[in-house]
Amino acid sequence: MAARAGVGRGTVSRVVNGSPRVSDETRAAVEAAVVELGYVPNRAARALAANRADAVALVVPEVESRFFAEPYFSDILRGVGAALDSTEMQLLLTIVGNDRERGRLAHYLAGHRVDGVLLVSVRADDPLPELLAGLGLPTVISGRRSEREPLAWVDADNVAGARGAVDHLMARGRRTIATITGRLDVYGAQCRLDGYRQALAAAGLDADERLIAPADFTEAGGRRAMTELLERRPDLDAVFAASDVMAAGARQVLRERGRSVPGDVALVGFDDSVIARHMDPPLTSVRQPIEEMGREMARMLLAEIADRRPAGTRSIAPRQVVLPTELVTRASS
Repeated sequence: MAARAGVGRGTVSRVVNGSPRVSDETRAAVEAAVVELGYVPNRAARALAANRADAVALVVPEVESRFFAEPYFSDILRGVGAALDSTEMQLLLTIVGNDRERGRLAHYLAGHRVDGVLLVSVRADDPLPELLAGLGLPTVISGRRSEREPLAWVDADNVAGARGAVDHLMARGRRTIATITGRLDVYGAQCRLDGYRQALAAAGLDADERLIAPADFTEAGGRRAMTELLERRPDLDAVFAASDVMAAGARQVLRERGRSVPGDVALVGFDDSVIARHMDPPLTSVRQPIEEMGREMARMLLAEIADRRPAGTRSIAPRQVVLPTELVTRASS
């Protein structure tokens, strides 16, 4: 191709890779040779030469059953895919449900087969973030592990969302308001519980511990927690569940116990997933912009990859983004 265009091989490389350091005349000659010879760039070779993989990993440290049952993950995946659609980056989805899979992932990532990692649903004691930091891989987390999370992250305003849900229930005249929490080793679940407590305190109501039932973001967990709550406080008149999936489990128990929704017990969830719209009655829920969270995570990771210096350091501090939530009112409350 260089001979056909009458230029050196280095000049051809600069044109193919979009360098501005060539004249318009030279660029036109090389592009004509490209068309004439039908040249197609070898992406793998280009990536190897540039010391990059042209791939990012979306890592979900959950068992497969929860990944496929929880709409949150598919919405995140949809947002990430949309953000990467206009790039040359390949997206690798990895579900890490046990120590063996975690070890296999560590070995894979140590081979520098991806340029960065998007990490979703991280528990406080999960070793993956430290592993990624040790490998020098750019990483963005969906949700924080704590208030002092050192890595780049994107999160919804969980505290404000929960407060809005409980404020809504109190505005409907409910006063014995229970909550079903998510796993409390997840910072987002802690924040939703904090929002519940703050709303009650602002209204001059005590947070009765008998009205707080921890669960695990699953439908079965919602069933168990609702059963416990009814045994402790049969007089409860409202429930704020920290996910729509748990709210669905709670709704089943309420129906089995002959409690009407919202007549006897008002019910509010969190996520505003497809589950909320198809429940009977349709579920009032706190909408968090999950797809937008996925898009923002991918954009942040691409910026981190571009900013990464050869020695593995960055020139800017990790970004931290909180996106607003919105209460979507339906018939359940």
